[in-house]
Amino acid sequence: MAKKITGWRERRRVARTRATPLRTLTAGLAQVARAAFAEPYQLAVERHAVALPRLPRALDGLRVVHLSDIHHSPFTGREQVERAVEVANSLQPDIIALTGDYISHEREYIQPCAEMLGRLRARRGVYAVLGNHDNWVDARLITDLFRAEGIKVLVNEGMRFEDRGASFWLAGVDDTMVGLEDLPLALAGSREDELKLLLAHNPVILRRAARAGVDLVLSGHTHGGQITWRSERSASGRVRRRILRGLGRRGNTQIYVTRGLGTVVLPLRYGCLPEVSLLQLRCAE
Repeated sequence: MAKKITGWRERRRVARTRATPLRTLTAGLAQVARAAFAEPYQLAVERHAVALPRLPRALDGLRVVHLSDIHHSPFTGREQVERAVEVANSLQPDIIALTGDYISHEREYIQPCAEMLGRLRARRGVYAVLGNHDNWVDARLITDLFRAEGIKVLVNEGMRFEDRGASFWLAGVDDTMVGLEDLPLALAGSREDELKLLLAHNPVILRRAARAGVDLVLSGHTHGGQITWRSERSASGRVRRRILRGLGRRGNTQIYVTRGLGTVVLPLRYGCLPEVSLLQLRCAE
């Protein structure tokens, strides 16, 4: 009798541990969930060389650090923002580009976010544009506090950036989603033959930027998808039609879309680590 009971217990133990489709699915979902909750805290540095035919030779190697979609909020706390600032400064940038969505919902996060981003240091300055969330909350307050921290906020305007005896046109537009973008105004004053670098929160501007002769667009907004299951390239190796992240092109105009830092809706990321981008601008014959 004891042998029968022991054998029954053994068979029950084996049955409990035997892999089944449901157990496999449950284990897989648990693993994905753990990764999705952990990824928002796993900051990555993405380094890219961007070849630009109209870049003055004296500016070859210019280092641009790109940050976007901070979304300072209960989902993206001080520790995450401060770490991104520390990493950005450690990359010794010539300029830092900020492309919008610094907070998510509450005005109370604006001042601490401005103070933290005010600690960014670049040899030739920090430049910023606004995103849709910034406009939904309080664009004027964000602009005023950023400027008080020494951050140059470009609102449908441009300037001739000069360094090392050479120059290019640096411009920024307000957000497309809220209907405030004015690309012609941002490019007014630029020369037809000079390199144009455009900061724009929403990458949907790429088509218009290409028609306007912009050389490089820096954007965010997409969060890289935030939760992604596929690569940016199709099975054939082609870049997918909608650029969610990384370096893309339309005609002679290139665009870099960062995955950003924060999250919205849910404090989750999967297959899409938060990012600080380092773009080194290179001359191209």
